[in-house]
Amino acid sequence: MTSLSHLGSTALRISVVRRPAGPVTPPSPAAVRIFAVQRLGAVVVGLFLLAFGLLGAAGGVGFLSTHGQRYLGLSSNGLLSALSIVVAAVLLGAALLGPRPASTVMIVLGVLFLVSALVNMALLRSTFNVLAFRMSNVVFSEVVGLLLLVLGAYGRISGNLPPESPYAHPRALAVEPPDLPATPEEIAAEAAMREAEIAVVQHYATEEQHRRVQAMSLIHTRDGRRRVWMEFEARS
Repeated sequence: MTSLSHLGSTALRISVVRRPAGPVTPPSPAAVRIFAVQRLGAVVVGLFLLAFGLLGAAGGVGFLSTHGQRYLGLSSNGLLSALSIVVAAVLLGAALLGPRPASTVMIVLGVLFLVSALVNMALLRSTFNVLAFRMSNVVFSEVVGLLLLVLGAYGRISGNLPPESPYAHPRALAVEPPDLPATPEEIAAEAAMREAEIAVVQHYATEEQHRRVQAMSLIHTRDGRRRVWMEFEARS
């Protein structure tokens, strides 16, 4: 085979394998609503944290000061301002990437906000309060944590997602083998086949059963073996 003929056959195989792209199915109204809620939620929370962080950074409060200044009703120092800007960037970036990354990021951050509320509540009025938390910050962390969890899980986490949900996984349908017996005669033949095979294995089969099982052993499909058995039945 020449190189040209080899290239020709390769191109032919590639052209056979390639399939034209099918029509793009537009997202369902439920998917559009769920994705809009998740992306909008990430953007709104991200913008608030960004504004809070920028105000704190511009205020010139000490980076690890345990007595912060109030911005937007919350206490902040340099470290908390920096963390707020980073979290805001993560939320806004996830919203730009798409609703699925936004959903995942919101769920993770929601858990972190709730944990932060509990930890920092225990550190109030102590020298370890490096984020300058006050009770208003604790309440804010709890509210934002729950909000992020609800928005991130909206339309995604449920025991019974509707089929139109973009996060619903289609259930695997049980596909029956095409060679199952369909008629009463085929069902009876299957039963007789099993009985004959058991008899051969246990050494009490008749000569007829031996002959039929030996003939079926040459066939490797279930319906083919059943057809051989039924042909013996038709001749007897």
